[in-house]
Amino acid sequence: MMGVGLGVDQQILVALTALLGSIGTAAIPSAGLVMIFVLLDIVGLQGELIPMIVGTMLAVDRPLDMYRGIINIFSDSVGAVVIAHSEGEPIQSAINK
Repeated sequence: MMGVGLGVDQQILVALTALLGSIGTAAIPSAGLVMIFVLLDIVGLQGELIPMIVGTMLAVDRPLDMYRGIINIFSDSVGAVVIAHSEGEPIQSAINK
């Protein structure tokens, strides 16, 4: 998009880092901003492109961050109910706690 080509090795590094980072930072608000700096460093992008990339990230990440938070809370809640059910605890009791 910005005219910077990435080799196959850089693309694999970006995918692997994004995958591991998304697993580890799901519950941290605005963690995407930190991840973009890590990914930019891994790929080796420097210069005038950095403010444009970070500015775009600031505009796009906040609404997406809210959706990630909702999904994280919902999935944690579902996991708690499933585990409570597997332990024989009544589900209504798990919800009221």
